[in-house]
Amino acid sequence: MVCTTKAEQGGGGMAGKKRFDVSAALDAAMIQFWRAGYADTSVDDLSRATGLNRSSIYSSLGDKDALFLRCLERYTTRYGDKYDAALSCAADRPLAAVRAFFDITLERIADPGLPDGCLVAQTVMATPVLSAGVAARAREAIGFQHTRLRAALRAGRLPEEAAESFATHLAAVNQSLAVMSRAGTSAERLRAVVDVALDALARTLGASPAL
Repeated sequence: MVCTTKAEQGGGGMAGKKRFDVSAALDAAMIQFWRAGYADTSVDDLSRATGLNRSSIYSSLGDKDALFLRCLERYTTRYGDKYDAALSCAADRPLAAVRAFFDITLERIADPGLPDGCLVAQTVMATPVLSAGVAARAREAIGFQHTRLRAALRAGRLPEEAAESFATHLAAVNQSLAVMSRAGTSAERLRAVVDVALDALARTLGASPAL
């Protein structure tokens, strides 16, 4: 429940007037969309998840499309910042940077408090039932992974063609981890998939996979 009264918040104004924590409401809505998907999440589901009635959702958070876009933006910013931080050492240690990038995904998958999979990946797969605006934003979000990986590999002095190819491959591996996790693949097998990708990159970089 994300609603509180002004009295509970220590504020003035009309006694008993309901207010709510927008950040907590967006997190609750994001988890609902992430767990059930856009198409299978109703406004009533969002009401139960956030503790807000339908009119409060529409007036404060927007309609279903608008709220979903806010949740998708929240998700991509939260994990995008983590991916960027992981890749920040790519100029000096490109292999370690990519390993840290995958660790972000594997840690998210292993977190029992979060749904399996990736909100962006499952949204892209649901493109046929999405509005044009939501579908376009999801495609843009999934493209960011390729862009950030390519930039990191170029910073690590990988030739342009190889950086492009590996960025495409590594982004695909990262998305496959999310899909496989929803199918119940074990953490050990997911790590093995990552290790194969890192081994291929290590050979191209001329480095040890352990670096």
